[in-house]
Amino acid sequence: MTTGPQDETRASGLLDEVGPAFSRLRRGAALNAEKPIARKDLSRSLVLGVTEEVSAREGDETTVGTIAERLGIDPSAASRLVSDCISEGYLLRTASQVDGRRTILQLTPAGREMLTSFRRHQRSAYEHITRDWSDHDRIEFARLLIKYVDSLGRLQARTDGN
Repeated sequence: MTTGPQDETRASGLLDEVGPAFSRLRRGAALNAEKPIARKDLSRSLVLGVTEEVSAREGDETTVGTIAERLGIDPSAASRLVSDCISEGYLLRTASQVDGRRTILQLTPAGREMLTSFRRHQRSAYEHITRDWSDHDRIEFARLLIKYVDSLGRLQARTDGN
């Protein structure tokens, strides 16, 4: 199938809109589609999610520095977020098994439950936002979004490895 100038112009316009769309999505509007989430809980879920992702990889330990790096915030802001999660019972500070001088973060059972609850909310929000989409479009968008995020993760891993 060949594409003409109009198709190329349309495709270019759509690609130009991707960045602004991600910006709107990042601002969290999608997660508050049906039932609002407190901003503090949104921040907590980001910290807990990073902790879970990093800890799931064998040999990787999560530190406050890791949280700061992954969330793109300064270490003092990350420290405040981590302290909040600890005071709420979602995280524990423990000694590293690799280097006893380092303090690492671990999810508590309450932290895991918080993540589970947040993910249920994310799915509910996705289903609410896409409620007037066809089942095919809803599933295809989910598949492509996951593919995009996985590609981004592989790119970041290569960049971090240099």
